[in-house]
Amino acid sequence: MSELPLRAQLAAVLGKGAASLSRATGRGDGSVIGGRIALKVEPDLLAQLSRGRRLALVSATNGKTTTTRLIASALRELGPVATNEHGANMPTGHITALAANPEAREGVLEVDEKYLPQVLQATNPAVVVLMNLSRDQMDRASEINLLAKKWRESLGRSQAHVVANADDPLVAWAGMGAHYATWVSAGQRWKEDSWCCPECGGHLKRDPDPHWECPECGMRRPEATWVVDNDTDSVVDPAGHSWPLRLNLPGDANRANAAVAMATAAAYGIQPVQSLPRLQQITSVAGRYTSVVTDGVEVRLLLAKNPAGWLESFAVLDPPRVPVILSVNAQIPDGKDTSWLWDVDYTVLRGRRVFVMGERRTDLALRLETDEVPFELADRVSDVVAKVKAETPDSTKIDVIANYTAFQQIRADYGRVQ
Repeated sequence: MSELPLRAQLAAVLGKGAASLSRATGRGDGSVIGGRIALKVEPDLLAQLSRGRRLALVSATNGKTTTTRLIASALRELGPVATNEHGANMPTGHITALAANPEAREGVLEVDEKYLPQVLQATNPAVVVLMNLSRDQMDRASEINLLAKKWRESLGRSQAHVVANADDPLVAWAGMGAHYATWVSAGQRWKEDSWCCPECGGHLKRDPDPHWECPECGMRRPEATWVVDNDTDSVVDPAGHSWPLRLNLPGDANRANAAVAMATAAAYGIQPVQSLPRLQQITSVAGRYTSVVTDGVEVRLLLAKNPAGWLESFAVLDPPRVPVILSVNAQIPDGKDTSWLWDVDYTVLRGRRVFVMGERRTDLALRLETDEVPFELADRVSDVVAKVKAETPDSTKIDVIANYTAFQQIRADYGRVQ
C-alpha cells in the first residue's frame, strides 16, 4: 500500500483510537465510530486507504457477510487480508477495516447495496461480487430495480472484474454493464422480485430453471462457467471438474456463497484445490449458524432479515420435532416497515412448536395466525428453553430465527458468540 499523506495518517490513527476505546468500554466493536471519526479529519480517506491494494467488493441483499468471510479466508492464501468481518458495510466500516490492516495488499469489503456505486468509485476495486437482489428495508434502500440500474451504470464506468450470479435476472442485468464478468450459477430460491425483465419490463420466461429469458427484448441468462450442484453438494469449475464442498455451513444458500467465493478466489489466481480447504474450516460467521448449549439444550442462531432470507432459514431448520423461536424487531437497522412479513409463507411451520419474540411480536403473531400456524409468546430465549425442558425433558435442540437487531440482542445474551 502506498504511503499515506500526513493528514490521512492522523485520521487513521484517530479512527483506530476511537475504535479501540469503543471496544474497551463495551459500546461495540468500534467499526462504525472509528470510521466516522477518521472521516471528520480526512473526507477522502477511503480512497487514500484503498490505493495500492487489490480489493474485492461484495454486495447482495442476503449472504454478504458470509461470502465476505469466505472470500477473505480464501485470499489469505496470498497473505494478510483487510476485511470488515463484523459486517460494518458502509464507508465508515470500510475505513476502519483498511486502517486496521495497513500492510495488507489484499482486501475484501462487504458493501451495503445502496452504497456500492459510491464505494466502487472511491476504491477502484479489482473485483466486484454480486450475488442477489430482493426487497429489503424499502423505507431506506428504495426499489431494487433502481438499485440494479445504479449498479449497472457504475460498473460501466469501472474496469473491475465482476463475479456475478447468472441465475438472478436483476444481478445479471447489472453485471452485464461491466467490461468483464465471470458468471456463477448460484441459484435463486426467492423469485418473487424478478418476474419482469429489467431491460424492457416484459414478463420473463423462466423454464426450465435456472434458465430465464425475455421474449420481448431477447435479454437472457448469461452462460455460467461455475455451477452449484446441490444434489451432489459440489461446485463445477470452468474446466468441468467437480469439487465436493463438504462445508460446515448449512444449506443451499451457503453452497451458493462458497461457489461465488471460489470463483472470486480464482480471479485472484487461487485455484479450488487451494481455496476450498479454507472454506471448509468455517463453522459460523458473526454468530450466524452458531450453536450455544444452555441447560442441556442446543440453541442454534439463524439470521433472516427479509422474505428471501426467511425462506432460506426455513430450508435449514431441524426436523419438525425441534421447536423454533421467531424474533422480529423494527429498529433503524431492520427497517421500520414490517409489511414484508406478509410476503413470507409461514405455512411451512405448521406442525412445529413455534415461539414468537421481539419488539414487533404482535405483528408476527398476526401473520402466523393468518397462516394458521399455532404459536406461543415469549420474552427471552432462556424462558423458552426452561419451558421446553420442563414440558419435554428429552428435548435437546431449539432453532432461533431473528432479524438483524433481534439477532444481535440474542447474540449479546450469549456473549456475542462468533
